[in-house]
Amino acid sequence: MEISEYGEFGLIEHLTANFPLKNKSSLYGVGDDCAVIENTPEEGKTVVTTDLLLEGIHFDLTYCPLRHLGYKACVVNFSDVYAMMGTPRQITVSLGISKRFKVEDLEEFYAGMKLACDIYGVDLVGGDTSASMTGLTISITCIGVAESPVYRNGAKPNDLICVSGDLGAAYMGLQLLEREKAMFYQEYNEWMREGKKGEQPQFQPKFEGKEYLLERQLKPEARKDIVQKLKEVGITPTSMMDVSDGLSSELLHICKQSKCGCRVYEERLPIDFQTASQAEEFNLNVTTCAMNGGEDYELLFTVPLAQNELIQQVSGIRLIGHMTDERLGAAMITRDGNSEISLKAQGWNAFKN
Repeated sequence: MEISEYGEFGLIEHLTANFPLKNKSSLYGVGDDCAVIENTPEEGKTVVTTDLLLEGIHFDLTYCPLRHLGYKACVVNFSDVYAMMGTPRQITVSLGISKRFKVEDLEEFYAGMKLACDIYGVDLVGGDTSASMTGLTISITCIGVAESPVYRNGAKPNDLICVSGDLGAAYMGLQLLEREKAMFYQEYNEWMREGKKGEQPQFQPKFEGKEYLLERQLKPEARKDIVQKLKEVGITPTSMMDVSDGLSSELLHICKQSKCGCRVYEERLPIDFQTASQAEEFNLNVTTCAMNGGEDYELLFTVPLAQNELIQQVSGIRLIGHMTDERLGAAMITRDGNSEISLKAQGWNAFKN
């Protein structure tokens, strides 16, 4: 169905009809000039984050299904709220839509968003749609609450550096998808050059045994579970952020804002077997992938040295280093323990890449 058949407000009403409000703080959602939100005093402070995703820059619809894209667009915002030790409550979503999209395409996108909202207990309370001349544009704003928000500027020398999950898998998933995309176009172009008639070749990408890497790229998860575990054991990090642009970049953010240096240890970086195996296949340095790949959406945080034994009781967290005096700079200790490599922000930079 053509989007024009609905019109702007009819389209929004159609796409949001299956998004009932779940949070008591969501007093009024889609359907008026503004959403109405009321937080109770015990919930603490309101935290707000927003992300802009552009087709061709942040996602490629050649291999990213719209349902997965809707899910991921929500989760990357939830991850920012959890990185403040907060809880996401509401989102608004605005879309710029080109003529090649139909109503059914947007239904798929919203189905992915609804799944994310249901899993994480978040309400869709508003947004906007507009025609676009440049493909699909997605802007999502997430509103959450945090009793005591954790910032990037609270780390102190000797604090322990911790990270959840594993690193580099999303980057390797992206490399795998890009390789198969290139192979598809190569096969298609050969078919076109040979002037063959009939059906186009049925290209089958080689993804067997790589499911974890693909999921980490196409359907990441925000680490709500880690935030819950930290609260349960009474740990409040001194600084925290999520790993979206690469571990090196995020460490440098914490160092700069906390006015500290850091030392991380190569041998302690958490790397999944599939990530290491795929890096070897692509002849890539797996440490470089883990440090600079990005889009892992794991939590990077610091805790006081006195909580060393306590933090090691929390599953899913790896100690990877410690904060130092600012004058020592930021560096990684190599696996042999004999060398230091200065950290550089080599992860995602939208204005370079």
